[in-house]
Amino acid sequence: MEFSEKDVKKVMLIFLAVALAVLAFLIVRPVVLSVLGGLILAYVFFPIYKKTCRYVKYEALAAAIVSIIVLILIALPLWFLTPMLMRQLFEIFRFSQEIDIVGLIKDLLPTASPDLVAQFEISINTALGKVTSTILNSLIGSILNFAVVALHLLLVAFIFFFALKDEEKLREFVSGLSPLNKSQEKSLIRQFKDMTSSIINGQVIAGIVQGILAGIAFLLFGIPNALILTIISVIVGIIPVIGLGLIYIPLTIYIFLTGSPLIAFLYLAYNVLLVSAADNFLRAHLVSRRTQVSQVVVLVGMIGGFFLFGVLGLILGPLILTYFLTLLRAYKENTLSSFFVS
Repeated sequence: MEFSEKDVKKVMLIFLAVALAVLAFLIVRPVVLSVLGGLILAYVFFPIYKKTCRYVKYEALAAAIVSIIVLILIALPLWFLTPMLMRQLFEIFRFSQEIDIVGLIKDLLPTASPDLVAQFEISINTALGKVTSTILNSLIGSILNFAVVALHLLLVAFIFFFALKDEEKLREFVSGLSPLNKSQEKSLIRQFKDMTSSIINGQVIAGIVQGILAGIAFLLFGIPNALILTIISVIVGIIPVIGLGLIYIPLTIYIFLTGSPLIAFLYLAYNVLLVSAADNFLRAHLVSRRTQVSQVVVLVGMIGGFFLFGVLGLILGPLILTYFLTLLRAYKENTLSSFFVS
C-alpha cells in the first residue's frame, strides 16, 4: 500500500491536532477549576448582568460593574472573617483536647469494657486531630501560597468578566462546534439549562441561604464558634437528604441539657419555623417542578465530585452526572440516535 503526498499530509495534520490537543489539555489542567468556577459565577450572576445592561449602554461597562460588586461581596467577608475563622478553629482544637472523652463514653456505655473505652478514646482523638489539622493546614497553606491563590482568583475574575461580556459570542462559538442540527441542539440546550438551574438555584443557592439563616440563629442565641458552625451549615444545607436538622437538633439538646429549656425551645422553633420552612419555600420558587433533579443523583454527584475536585466538586459533580444522564435520555428518545446512525 503506497502513501501519496496527500495521505502523508493528512496523517501529519492529525498528529499535529492530537499533539496540540494534548498540550492544550496540559496547559489548561492546572487552572481548569478556576475556569469552571468563573463560568459558574457568571451563570449565577448573569440575570443581574442583564438587568444592569438595561441601565448601562455598554456591555463591557455593565460586566465591569457586576464584577466589582461580586469582588466586593467575596473579598470583604474573606478579609474580615478569615482572622475570626482562624481563631475559632484554634479554639475548637483546644476544646477538643480538653474533652473528657473517657467520661463521655462511660456515661453513654456504662457496661463497656476498659479495652473498648480505650479504643473509642483513641479513635475519637485521632479523628478530631485529623479534622482540625487538615482544616488548619489548608488555611495556612493558602496563606503561605498567597501568590498562587491570587493568580487563581485573578483568573476566576477574568473568566467571570469575559463570560458576561461575550456571552453571545461564547454561545455562538459552542453552537458552531455542535454536530447536532438546530432542533436537536435547541432541545438539549433547554434540558441542560433546566438541569443547571435546578442544581445551582435549587441546591446551592437555597443551601447557602439556609446556612446563613442558621448562622443568624447562632449569633442571636449566643452559640460559640458561630462562624465555623455557619460554614458547616451552608455545606450541610447544600447537600441533599441530610438537612440542617443534623446541626440544630444536637445543639437544641445541648442547650437544653446545659440548663436553658426556654432558650432551647426558642432556638428549635426558629429553625423549624424559619430555616426548614425557607428550604421548602426557596426550592419551590427557584426551581419549577418539571426541572427537579433526583436527589439521589445530586447526592452521589456531590460526594463523588467532592473527592475528585474538592469543594467545587459539590457543584461540578451533580452537574456532570445530570448532563451525562440527559445525553443518555436524549439518545434513548432518538434525539441523538439519528445523528449517530447517519
